Amino acid sequence: VQLQASGGGLVQAGGSLRLSCEASGRTFGRYGMGWFRQAPGKEREFVAGITWSGDTTYYADSVKGRFTISRDNAKNTVYLQMNSLKPEDTAVYYCARKYRGSYDYSRTADYDYWGQGTLVTVSS
Repeated sequence: VQLQASGGGLVQAGGSLRLSCEASGRTFGRYGMGWFRQAPGKEREFVAGITWSGDTTYYADSVKGRFTISRDNAKNTVYLQMNSLKPEDTAVYYCARKYRGSYDYSRTADYDYWGQGTLVTVSS
């Protein structure tokens, strides 16, 4: 399984970006997916998660109300729509496949495949 993240870039505070993560293989629709981010000098942190069906989503408090995770199983793709971006959202964003069937989407140990990351830079 390979995950290819894209859509990062430089944006001014208050702007928007949409990240995409396309997965290879035929089993994409069987797994939950997550987005994480890592800022320089900080640990990787959970941003958003979505169940295999897309019926349930989870968000970190810091992005709730601004970010939206969604997926299109027919296209093997998960998205992260980011609105009202802030300088503190600057980080490398990673998508990942959740292989453990728990309700907690925030634990990195529950993910087995990771994308290469895409850099989001928000200027003030």
